[in-house]
Amino acid sequence: TKQAGMLRQVSDFSDFSRGHWLQELLCQGEEPSHVQSSPDGQHLLVLQKSQPPPLARVVAFQHHSIGGADLERSWQPPQPALVGLLFLQSPVTLGSWVLAIVWEHGRTEVWHFVVAVGWQLLQTLELCQGARARIISVCSQGATLVWCEERPPLDAHSGMSKCAFRFCVCTRSLEVGEQGMRLGTVRIVLHNSPEYQVLASPQHIFLVPTAASFATTSKFLLIWHPEEAKLTIAAPSAGFIHSKVLYSSSESDFRKLLLGSVGLLSGLAPLDIHTSAVSNSGGLLLVSTKGAVNMVEPDGTQRHIFDLEGGPLAKGSSVQLKTFGSILACVLAGVLYLVDENSGRLIEKKILNMKEVHLLESLGEEDSIQLLTQTGIYSFSFSKPEDSSRPEPCLVEMVFEEACRYYQRRSLSSSKLTVEKLKKGGVFQAPVALAAILQHSLHQKPKPARGLQDTYAKLLSTMSLELQSYMSLELLKTCVVCAPESEVESCCEELVEQEVNRVLHSDMDKDNLAYLNSIFASFPKAAWKATRSCLQLQQNGDGLLVARATPEVWKKVLGGPQLEEVGQNGVVPLFELICTSFLRFKPKWLPSFVELTQQYVSISWAFSSKEGPEGRVPLYKRALGVLARKNKRSEADDEMELELLLCSKRPKAVLQALHLLIRLKRWQRVVEVAEKFSKLSPLLNKEIFTTLLAEFAQHRELDPYVDTLWPLCPAELTASDILTVVLQHLPHPQEDPVPFSSEGNQLTVGLLKPLLQRVVQRPCAQDEMYSDDLQSPTFPPPTPPREH
Repeated sequence: TKQAGMLRQVSDFSDFSRGHWLQELLCQGEEPSHVQSSPDGQHLLVLQKSQPPPLARVVAFQHHSIGGADLERSWQPPQPALVGLLFLQSPVTLGSWVLAIVWEHGRTEVWHFVVAVGWQLLQTLELCQGARARIISVCSQGATLVWCEERPPLDAHSGMSKCAFRFCVCTRSLEVGEQGMRLGTVRIVLHNSPEYQVLASPQHIFLVPTAASFATTSKFLLIWHPEEAKLTIAAPSAGFIHSKVLYSSSESDFRKLLLGSVGLLSGLAPLDIHTSAVSNSGGLLLVSTKGAVNMVEPDGTQRHIFDLEGGPLAKGSSVQLKTFGSILACVLAGVLYLVDENSGRLIEKKILNMKEVHLLESLGEEDSIQLLTQTGIYSFSFSKPEDSSRPEPCLVEMVFEEACRYYQRRSLSSSKLTVEKLKKGGVFQAPVALAAILQHSLHQKPKPARGLQDTYAKLLSTMSLELQSYMSLELLKTCVVCAPESEVESCCEELVEQEVNRVLHSDMDKDNLAYLNSIFASFPKAAWKATRSCLQLQQNGDGLLVARATPEVWKKVLGGPQLEEVGQNGVVPLFELICTSFLRFKPKWLPSFVELTQQYVSISWAFSSKEGPEGRVPLYKRALGVLARKNKRSEADDEMELELLLCSKRPKAVLQALHLLIRLKRWQRVVEVAEKFSKLSPLLNKEIFTTLLAEFAQHRELDPYVDTLWPLCPAELTASDILTVVLQHLPHPQEDPVPFSSEGNQLTVGLLKPLLQRVVQRPCAQDEMYSDDLQSPTFPPPTPPREH
């Protein structure tokens, strides 16, 4: 595991101007203050909420070394509230910044700081053009301001829909004018829209629906690409992404933007968002109310990163998110979680004995996390403090280079190793020996600036997580050998989970597949738990099975060596292995799992693609093959076969399930299946109805269900077609028919009469075509006047 981090205090506020007052401000008020640091790290801005006794105000504190006049602004109702403190690129001097204080009614104050002079007000500007406009949310990108404003309708009695879409998303850039600073022309990104929170990454703007949005508009978020003038509609959890380039202002209408997607979006569930923030990599971090942390990329795709502990999050609970290099820091309920943003691995979990914590920017220190509390600023770092025992950079470089040469000799390839080759599972040999040589170098984490060359630094940073994983695995194996008998089982489960997880993130070749087969055979229960963990299988609130596995893991599950490739040595593909585990430990989940895999296949592979798993043998047939290999057959297996056939939703499978139900004489279920699956396609509807009509002709078991069956009759079926089917399937009598038989199982014209009447009375297409003409007032033509 990663070396435990160290928390050390770097400031007690004594190095700031008015440090005691800064401490008092952080301790005042019931709600936590909002704290922001300037881009150069020399200033702290504290925004205090308007709760009695203190006034709502924003105060700036700077380091003693730069000195100068202070900045303090306060306000109280009925004055408009402050909605944003933004640091923008200065249009005057390259590389410098200005502070924009934005108020709810659009007034914007632009300040800058001059060393030894202090804060100076450059300009007061009006951001909004309309007097009645009210800013809801604001962010900045370079020297541009982006905001969402409310534009109340002029008519006080406007309808509900008009009031709901009364918001507008606009942009304006800060420019240099003759009289100082000025704002450029307003550009409307979106109008007639619902309420959005705007969040800026370096190249994109994310529009996240707020809690006040309607249910229909809270099912997706929008991503604005300023350079391409493009808006992307994304419902990440459903895999729906649609982009549109806005060539003119008329295309910026929110309702027109959604015209082609309303049908698809209407069936989706609303987004589950508790907290949102922007990552340094440019993605959008979303925390759900269940504690799941996901990353939405600028292209609209989503990947799961991590699950916060403690179950569902309370409505008012605060979650802070900030990325430091590739490390994601989350603060929740006094606990600091440090997670690798790329792999989702929990690096460190630390309980903080502090009431209020703020995450600050760490300038030039990617592996150092800055925390601001009521007692000072603390740095959380994985590096050891500098001491005299630290070797010279050249010595570290020599040891590292020697380790790489040793590793090169141990590798299977004679060609020179690269970072990419090292990451592939088949080449990574002798990890323990390499870890032993690099152990000192890993703990020090030397940087290029400290003497280590860029190539070695890149190699070390890429391999560090791989090496730590192997080191922790070796440590766990040692624990299994030394553990008492009572703890061996739990150690084995953890070992199996690590091994299954490692193999699923390696190349799934025949050797790895055979290895997984042996694990599932030797430790079936532990392998089942490992499978659930790797695929992140669980039931949601509606009792449906959900999986949060990454696309890479899904591809390993479905796209590894198939049955025809692995030979006849008893090795089965990974999908079949997992299905066998489901049958053994959670059989009722198997149909849902097959349905989940089919959904993933439909998204990832083109329809009827020969490369995808559905291009070979359909997944439901593979699952049925696993079921068929069971030694003893039971009634539950018949039910399982039915569910697997039906969950595929394929016409042949549905008809096979229908015939199985008919053979089992389960007529109620026959009718339910017919009613449900007839809606899938007209062709399937015809096949189902013809099958049931043939059954109806042979016996009287379906008589109680005719009120449900007859409405399923396809529109193209005529009375002649129906009678043909009936006559073809009438049972052959053993003796000559008697005119008035006492047996009640014979088909009579009276039983077929409602169906035939329904078909005959149904208007044909030609009749409907002429009906409009017949009902027209000009047909027949008026009678000409009589001539006397």
